[in-house]
Amino acid sequence: MGLKTLGESRVEKLKSSMVSRPRMKLWMIRATTSVLLWTCLVQLTALGDMWGPRVLKGWPSCFSQDSSALDLKLSHTAPAGVLPPKRVYKNNGYLMVSCNGGLNQMRAAICDMVAIARYLNVTLIVPELDKTSFWADPSEFQDIFNVDHFITSLRDEVRILKELPPRIKRRVELGMIYTMPPISWSDISYYHNQILPLIQKYKVVHLNRTDARLANNGQPINIQKLRCRVNYSALKFTSQIEELGKRVIRLLRENGPFLVLHLRYEMDMLAFSGCTQGCNSEEVDELTRMRYAYPWWKEKIINSDLKRKDGLCPLTPEETMLTLKALDIDHNMQIYIAAGEIYGGDRRMASLAEAYPKLVRKETLLEPSDLSFFQNHSSQMAALDYLVALESDIFVPTYDGNMAKVVEGHRRYLGFKQTILLDRRFLVDLIDQYNGGSLNWDEFSSAVKATHAYRMGNPTKRLVMPDRPKEEDYFYANPEECLQPSDEMLSAI
Repeated sequence: MGLKTLGESRVEKLKSSMVSRPRMKLWMIRATTSVLLWTCLVQLTALGDMWGPRVLKGWPSCFSQDSSALDLKLSHTAPAGVLPPKRVYKNNGYLMVSCNGGLNQMRAAICDMVAIARYLNVTLIVPELDKTSFWADPSEFQDIFNVDHFITSLRDEVRILKELPPRIKRRVELGMIYTMPPISWSDISYYHNQILPLIQKYKVVHLNRTDARLANNGQPINIQKLRCRVNYSALKFTSQIEELGKRVIRLLRENGPFLVLHLRYEMDMLAFSGCTQGCNSEEVDELTRMRYAYPWWKEKIINSDLKRKDGLCPLTPEETMLTLKALDIDHNMQIYIAAGEIYGGDRRMASLAEAYPKLVRKETLLEPSDLSFFQNHSSQMAALDYLVALESDIFVPTYDGNMAKVVEGHRRYLGFKQTILLDRRFLVDLIDQYNGGSLNWDEFSSAVKATHAYRMGNPTKRLVMPDRPKEEDYFYANPEECLQPSDEMLSAI
């Protein structure tokens, strides 16, 4: 019985080995097939990154980085029912951009770059913000703007990614990228004829300057409207900035109407412009040293008096006080100062504070803890002022910088909300005459009101100067292609 048992045991082992060999072969076949399928999948994904929707049109979502998997992730912030359908197009390559300047200069540039990417049928990488300017703000795009909303709200126009796909990113790390500053005030045809061939050659082009790189006028209407759509719809601030802005507006509204005064009288502005009206000798020296300390500020020797008479200086706090009074702005009106630290402090603000005792700032309306997160982040601070300026009953900029222009255009878009556009050249002459005794108060006030009767943000045509684009009206200050004035407004033009 023992031998029988031993024989049966060997037979069982033989049977087992005979069965295991086919299983082993089957396992090897399955493993090899899995490896091959996975290799194909990786290659197809790389092709998708390189050539975009043309190759992968209609394929499952896992083959595209910005496909339904991402949509599902973003569904918490934007319901799927309101997302526009994706635009499918042959991807010509990737466009990377590094914005330069302050918040509103970068904001306008982002709008331009989206329009350019759409026109060239390329994939735009979320723009990089300037961290090396005078303000040295370390904020990333997503620290200021709602990046997910930015990407999804424009997906029916252009593909936008937060970063380059891995395969393309490796090419960039190996130096396979073309970097350049585009020519200022260029027509869209420049990008088609000069930039697109570079993108097709190198696959990735990096534009390292973006300020005023697309012309104000003469562009296709769909380009102009897309610039507006990005500015007024796609570029939303983060929820943290939005909520704090709403709180400031609510606090102001509790005390009645309010005027936002963009008093551009900070140290950097005065040093850059060379405008020293009302400054003492020590301050003039300090501003001059600062101007020479920044090599990218090209103009060094500046005649402050001549520049002021040409209307090229921001109004001083004292000049601003006289202007507001001449325009019959109620002395009980709340005036919100949308600016950084005023140069000269309380000494320079004394006359304005006396005439308008309800002067407020975000720092006086909010607790220090509310603003602690925004300290040393000038662009985020500027975003708060931007929101308050949009909602004000009256907006008055004392200098036509980027914030003044972009807010002016946005208020036009919101229904031509009152924006008093000061004629500084005319004003300083009137102020000098009044201070010198040549005009009495009534004469001065009447002249100021007459000058500004049609400078209240009313519907108007942009001034076009083809040979001098820097001197013509800025698109974002008056995006007339995107505005719909009422019949009553049109009859008044």
